[in-house]
Amino acid sequence: MTPLTAHSLPLAASGLKIDWARMPTYNTIMSVAAGAGLLLVVVLGRRLLVGGRGGGAPDGWALAFGALGFTLVTTGLHMTLTWPLAGQGFPFDNVIFGEPALAFGVFLLAASFYLWKRGAGLLEEGGVDRVRLVAMPISVFVFGMGLACFGIAAAGWKYTLFAAPPEEPISGEFSDWPWLEASFMSGLYVLVGIGALLFPFALRRPRTWTSPVIGVVWGLAGLAFLVFGGLNYFTHIGLIVNTM
Repeated sequence: MTPLTAHSLPLAASGLKIDWARMPTYNTIMSVAAGAGLLLVVVLGRRLLVGGRGGGAPDGWALAFGALGFTLVTTGLHMTLTWPLAGQGFPFDNVIFGEPALAFGVFLLAASFYLWKRGAGLLEEGGVDRVRLVAMPISVFVFGMGLACFGIAAAGWKYTLFAAPPEEPISGEFSDWPWLEASFMSGLYVLVGIGALLFPFALRRPRTWTSPVIGVVWGLAGLAFLVFGGLNYFTHIGLIVNTM
């Protein structure tokens, strides 16, 4: 998951050089935070639906969502408002990474605030109904971002975005097949989008098939974003070293 795309590959033949002062990139920590946030949402949702003990302290959930939300809001807001953040010809990165990160970060911060103020009663009987009523208005925004995820995925496939140049370790080994990483990343956005589109319907009837489906798609996407973001700490450092 790099700010460079297949459009940069022809430059690699003559030795790709990047002015990193004009190409700030931190979708590494954004990916890790988004992945962790999706996984925690799935775990908390399951805890509310299944009930029982071992769900953790509400303050702990508030702190976790607050830390992840702060990370995504600060990075996503800067990427969204600094146009373009990638000053060497990749303004679509602001839309692909910045805006979804900002939206998810706002969701997490809102959840953190609510859990901090009212979390003590959520892990008790009746917590599902309370969450369902409270989250219903924001579900319109979640649904809209689900549509956005499908739009990003479609753009990734059509324009072969996300492909790494040969100078990037590991991912660059597949630079001759730009559709591969484009399909992988677009697939993750599709998974997130499916869960977001189903979210309002799951709130109306939380104990139907919609909730398990959301858990599966967001769980898979969260794990992938978490692992891939961690891996990118190596690949992006390698890309910087190889293109300075």
